[in-house]
Amino acid sequence: MADSPKRILIVDDDGEIIQALRIALESNGYEVLVARDGNQGLALTVREQPDLLLLDMMMPKRSGILVLEKLSRSEEAHPPIIMMTANEGNRHKAYAQTLGVVDYLHKPFPMDRMIDAVRRVLGDQED
Repeated sequence: MADSPKRILIVDDDGEIIQALRIALESNGYEVLVARDGNQGLALTVREQPDLLLLDMMMPKRSGILVLEKLSRSEEAHPPIIMMTANEGNRHKAYAQTLGVVDYLHKPFPMDRMIDAVRRVLGDQED
């Protein structure tokens, strides 16, 4: 990537997941930003305009679903969103997809599955 690295905002309250994602993403050439709750995630999305959001569903202060609802109602463009959750319910997945989520990963997920999803969404996949 000769251009500046693509920026990914991780919005999750689990420090271990944040650290694992940060290591995997940075080792693949991405710049990583972190928010530890939904409110911080919204603020950073507006201020930093990342290329991609990795959004946890269950968080303190504002859940991932509430973040999605807020972004989908906004007149401002927002980055593509990959939802991450330990919730197995299909109802949440279907609702998230109606709000524009481009991929939906169940925790725990293999890190290569996440990297593949990120590359695909950002157009970094080599065909």
